[in-house]
Amino acid sequence: MPASDLRRPLLLVNPVITSRRRARFPLSIMTLAAAVAHRNECTLLDGNIERDTVKRALEVVRGADPEAVGLTVMGGPQVAPAIELSRAIRAERPGLPIIWGGYFPTLYPDAALNNDYVDYLIRGQGEETLPELLAARADGSADLARIAGLSWKRGGAIVNNPARAFTPRHIAPVLDYGLLRDPRAYLVDTFLGARTAAHQAALGCRFRCTFCGVAAMFRGATALPPAERLDRELAFLKHEVGADSIQFYDHNFFDREADMVPLLEVMAKHELPWWCYARADALLNLSPESWKLVRASKLRMAYIGAETPNPQLLKSIRKGTRPDQTLAVADLCRRHGVIPELSFMVAPPEDPEGETERTFDFIRQVKQVNPHAEIIVYIYTPLPAESVPDSRRLKLAPLRDLHGAPVQFPTTAEQWTEKRWVDYSCHADAPWLTPRLRQRIRDFNTVLGCRFPTVMDVRLPTTAKRALRVLSSWRYRFKRYDRPWELALTRQLITLHDPKTASL
Repeated sequence: MPASDLRRPLLLVNPVITSRRRARFPLSIMTLAAAVAHRNECTLLDGNIERDTVKRALEVVRGADPEAVGLTVMGGPQVAPAIELSRAIRAERPGLPIIWGGYFPTLYPDAALNNDYVDYLIRGQGEETLPELLAARADGSADLARIAGLSWKRGGAIVNNPARAFTPRHIAPVLDYGLLRDPRAYLVDTFLGARTAAHQAALGCRFRCTFCGVAAMFRGATALPPAERLDRELAFLKHEVGADSIQFYDHNFFDREADMVPLLEVMAKHELPWWCYARADALLNLSPESWKLVRASKLRMAYIGAETPNPQLLKSIRKGTRPDQTLAVADLCRRHGVIPELSFMVAPPEDPEGETERTFDFIRQVKQVNPHAEIIVYIYTPLPAESVPDSRRLKLAPLRDLHGAPVQFPTTAEQWTEKRWVDYSCHADAPWLTPRLRQRIRDFNTVLGCRFPTVMDVRLPTTAKRALRVLSSWRYRFKRYDRPWELALTRQLITLHDPKTASL
């Protein structure tokens, strides 16, 4: 019997997290499909495109009789649809294994497994853990305790196996875009181009910021792809799918310069305008020769975590950068025609109001250095201590709410779907904020967003942007952020693009 006939069906699902118009390639489940292609015939279901995900998943379960169902789950708004889908599958096929992977189960394994509709969790990378789990179940050995990176239940108790060490072995396989119903449905009209595709070249990040889920998942490890693989993927996206620009989802695209040069040479050859995540220090350390390659590759925007102007806070969260580097990279990007998209986190637990005001003033300095810099303002919402690698050694201070009581994080997936915890996951609110400070941050964002409408808003007419600038200019000039009623009223007529929630 041919080997292909022995491949068992497997359903992999990306629950809905955004609108169909903003859907990007479901790279996580595409990567897992490539990892198990030797043993499984995968069906991919992307809730961002197929809106009636539950109905479609039940049709697959009834018709294909899959070996298991795997769901990738981010914290925030993706948890609720993941729960709904898992419950529906459990009711339809009680014995069918349901596996969760991704950031949410990696960061909160006990909460994610504290229910009767999830059987297994894959923490961290899943490219080896998933096939090992499926093989153990298939051959009857069920020696689950030996599978690194797996969480499961034994006698009703949750078992978290040791973490799996990071491996770059699975970064080279080609993704099978033929598993998607219509790959062109994922090409999005953005400021980069009319047909922007998402891609991930490298995995991980070598830094260990205490507030970052990437650091908790990859624990300071990173791996860049071979230049040949990136060349192959970009050629396919450009010539077969029709992409005219790329949004890279690499957790930190610019790594060591010597390793980056071959990748930049590939990108310069394809000339696809692109966006990526980057660090201020990495960009500042690039040589003039590498910057020539960056310009030739058509980098349009780099998302840079500036975080705060407080050097002590930067040190305590293990960011590894300095405030002066933020100003320097803003100027460097201006000189090279790259837009820096700088993210700042306000309202940390210690002196939230003072740190917020100092960050507002620092943002104004950035805008003086580079008026075209994009600014993203988040609420600082650190990970629970138990989710931070080396938390005991770091001796992290306990988080306390507005009344001084210890912050009690959810113990179930359902609790993580409550609005306050969805907001926490999305860096939109924190238990230690006062109503006054919440309003102050909203008002500042309103004034800033109207004074400097984002270049990413390709649908807003130039005349509308000009009107917003004129209306908000006096408030921004004199720091009169409070109660911008006229801007709020105008924004009911002019809908602004919000990069925090809509990506590009």
